[in-house]
Amino acid sequence: MTDDQRAVGAAIQDVKERMRDLLSRNQGIATLLFIGLVTFIGVLLNSTRIAGPVVLTVKDVEQIAAQTMASATPPPSISAQIYEIIFPSLVTIQAKRDVDNESNFILGGGVIINDDALILTSLHIVVDATEIRVTFADGTTSLAILADQQTDKDIAVLLPENPPSIIVPAVIGRSSSIRIGDLTFVVGNPLGLMGSMTAGVISGLDRTFMLRGIDQPLEGLIQFDAAVNIGSSGGPLLNRAGQLVGIVTGLLSPTEQEAFIGIGFAVPIDIAASAAGSPPY
Repeated sequence: MTDDQRAVGAAIQDVKERMRDLLSRNQGIATLLFIGLVTFIGVLLNSTRIAGPVVLTVKDVEQIAAQTMASATPPPSISAQIYEIIFPSLVTIQAKRDVDNESNFILGGGVIINDDALILTSLHIVVDATEIRVTFADGTTSLAILADQQTDKDIAVLLPENPPSIIVPAVIGRSSSIRIGDLTFVVGNPLGLMGSMTAGVISGLDRTFMLRGIDQPLEGLIQFDAAVNIGSSGGPLLNRAGQLVGIVTGLLSPTEQEAFIGIGFAVPIDIAASAAGSPPY
């Protein structure tokens, strides 16, 4: 075996190791690599029949490997896919309250849950509001009215006066099927940052939480550790399939500033959706 042949063999072995490592980290690339390899072998065999044996150099092998890997674009992440699924159903809510001749505005999130464009959100955002304005994912806005509510669950149902031209309800999952440790995602408007997404896990089930301004504790809540802050309330809690499994209601904080410390709560969708006429699971 010549020095060139040994060098090519070593280069090929190096490429194999890099491909094996790449495939172990992202199986979705396997198909593209396979197609590239088959195409290369076909060209190689055809050229061999026509022009005789082809001697590959180390540079040739490295160039082929680089071209094949460059063409293997990884698929989008799970969180990116989930955001794309829920985005058309998102709603930004601004509630106006007049107190002592002054207007205060409360910002929150919401989600469209049926073909009538009914919006699920947190009751504490819109309670006692003199005006409720909603903004849809397509940028259109509308006034909305409080159509129904579950005071003991902090759930409100809003009916917009002018729904968007294309209504895309969220896919409702089953919160009864989630487990501690499951991946979860939250989309809302924390501190006014519209459409922000955070990720975490389900930390606990059947929790009880005393929401500020509410006379009685909320029970049967989902606990999660995806980051939430003021403005996140009313937004969707999602599972890894992009299904709506809860409505964010609040966060536990040891201070008056309501700073996030890793404990958020959501009303299970099995309960929340019943306020909009959907039967509980």
